Amino acid sequence: MKTYLNPNPEQWEELAKREAVAKVDLNETVKSIFNDIQKNGGNAVKKYTSYFDGVNIENLAITPAEIEKAVQEVSTDLKTAIQTAAENITKFHSAQKEISNTIETTSGVFCWRESRAIDTVGIYIPGGTAPLFSTVLMLAIPAIIAGCKNIILCSPPDKQGNINPAILYAAKLTGVTQIYKVGGIQAIAAMTFGTDEIPKVSKIFGPGNQYVTAAKQYAQQLGLAIDLPAGPSELLVITDETCDPEFVASDLLSQAEHGGDSQVILVTNSEEIVEKVAVEIAKQKAFLPRESVVEKALQNSRALVFDEIDLGIEFSNFYAPEHLILAIADAEDKINLIENAGSVFIGNYSCESAGDYASGTNHTLPTNGFARNYSGVSLDSFVKKITFQKITAQGIQNLGPTIEIMAQAEKLEAHKNAVSVRLKKIQNG
Repeated sequence: MKTYLNPNPEQWEELAKREAVAKVDLNETVKSIFNDIQKNGGNAVKKYTSYFDGVNIENLAITPAEIEKAVQEVSTDLKTAIQTAAENITKFHSAQKEISNTIETTSGVFCWRESRAIDTVGIYIPGGTAPLFSTVLMLAIPAIIAGCKNIILCSPPDKQGNINPAILYAAKLTGVTQIYKVGGIQAIAAMTFGTDEIPKVSKIFGPGNQYVTAAKQYAQQLGLAIDLPAGPSELLVITDETCDPEFVASDLLSQAEHGGDSQVILVTNSEEIVEKVAVEIAKQKAFLPRESVVEKALQNSRALVFDEIDLGIEFSNFYAPEHLILAIADAEDKINLIENAGSVFIGNYSCESAGDYASGTNHTLPTNGFARNYSGVSLDSFVKKITFQKITAQGIQNLGPTIEIMAQAEKLEAHKNAVSVRLKKIQNG
């Protein structure tokens, strides 16, 4: 972790860079796989599953028997933990339901808005060495609360052609309707176009590596909605002399272990804190089973020392982190300064892992600087907002002249006439 002392704003652009795959190569790969799957459907999906995941699967759909087998394989302790997390996530997202409120904008003119669920949604769940069953909770629970009828889950299989049992247990617990053994670009393409096995969805959710992120963005270009460009995980921690270096190191390592392309940033007002955190990182990482992954992530990470914490917060807003921890004395007083972040954790005991699993907030968050213009997943992500209006005879008389004048000024006579004929009819009794 390289340290930078009082970097000036001209250096911030370079310091805020994330590791990236060459865009040209990435986009060409995504386009090629999408075109193949659009043309050849399920056969192409299976071909890429064999190529990328090293397993040949005849039937991609998970059967009820496979789900029941998985349920038996999950320990009682883990089931209890998943259930507790599910309850908290349900509480937090249920509170986001919008109550329709009718507004009389002009006497006789009534306007309101109502939510309608997206009918069919797709959720992508990363697998591999770190199967994110917690992401099933984060996506399926708000989908169910919103009222989505069809929840399609895709997750990459292991070398034996199986999906991690905890993922299947979480899917059953939350009410996922269909599950498929497919991951990566091919999963996103399959949900975009639909195949003989996998249904076409209206919106795709879920995090993934840069290939999955690029695939989601390409799907968006083809007219499909996505949640947000959620790529490799990242964390920025702002600390002062009141922080606990052991806690800070544990938080940085917790995000570094997501993958070699993850990034963690330490921002502080003290070189001494950087040194203490570095000692703790060295001590703690030696006991991590994913130490090699952590090492790679740390090579792309850095520590920044500023004279003032407020300047560090300014850099954080520029960086726009997925996760932000405020391990500083007056953390709550600084909340109003936070402009760009996916999710914020306040104080020494608010570890980022709580948000990843069980506090209740959603962990599907914007990365790579997209926190400047995207929100994390919420109940609103699974619904559409439809506006309604009802205008009485008195209402059109009150508002009609305004509409006529505006329509005439824009030279849209038919718009004006739609009002005029009504006013004339009322005047004629």
